[in-house]
Amino acid sequence: MAYKKISFDLTGKVAVVLGGTRGIGRGIALTLADHGAAVVPASRNKDNAKKVVEEIEGMGRESLHTSVDSTKEKDLIRLRDEVIQKFGRIDILVNSQGVEQRGYIKDYKFEDWRKVMSVNADSVFLATKIFGNEMIKNKKGKIINVASMASFLGLVAAPAYTASKGAVIQFTKAAALEYAPYNIQVNGIAPGWFKTELTQPVQDDKELFETIKNKIPMGDWGDVEELGACAVYLASDAGNYVTGVTIPVDGGFLYNGA
Repeated sequence: MAYKKISFDLTGKVAVVLGGTRGIGRGIALTLADHGAAVVPASRNKDNAKKVVEEIEGMGRESLHTSVDSTKEKDLIRLRDEVIQKFGRIDILVNSQGVEQRGYIKDYKFEDWRKVMSVNADSVFLATKIFGNEMIKNKKGKIINVASMASFLGLVAAPAYTASKGAVIQFTKAAALEYAPYNIQVNGIAPGWFKTELTQPVQDDKELFETIKNKIPMGDWGDVEELGACAVYLASDAGNYVTGVTIPVDGGFLYNGA
């Protein structure tokens, strides 16, 4: 049997990264662009989006400056239409949008629960449906959902975040089964401890930073580009036979029983 060459190149592909203007989402957006994709980083903050668009264009890739509230169906439909109008299609969707509201269950407000679930779970469903239906027309596509260590572990004082990220993994499995007949792969990435704006307060606490670092078998926190590399694999032809899985990118943290 002849050897089949498989490419990691994303040249000519069009990617939409929700939550793609800061932290993990920004890292994924830039890494996809670095591997050839035209990338649209979208969030509610238009100023942050502009900065990332400029970074993407500085790499010689095309982009689109826009904003979106991923919890609103009409916003996602508008975004889809803007991308199609400019690029003609959508090949890759990354759901990296997310928020956290800490608190103990006994004191937790229902409105805080709904806010977290709306962004972290409801919007993943909405975006998958809206952009996935466009991929169905083309009989090809990649959807990547950003999960969390909280998808596997119970976190104290983070009930809504833990529940929502658990939902992301289960939804990824269900979506993978439904979209497989259309040649659309749906997978997840579960980040461990990464150096982002969100974790900066923990990084600044030197004692806590070192405590966490010592629990990571690989010996250090991750860089967001390493998450981006996993996204490139799943978004490229190299990931064509992978669907329904969520890959921990965590330096071994999840399975460290020590």
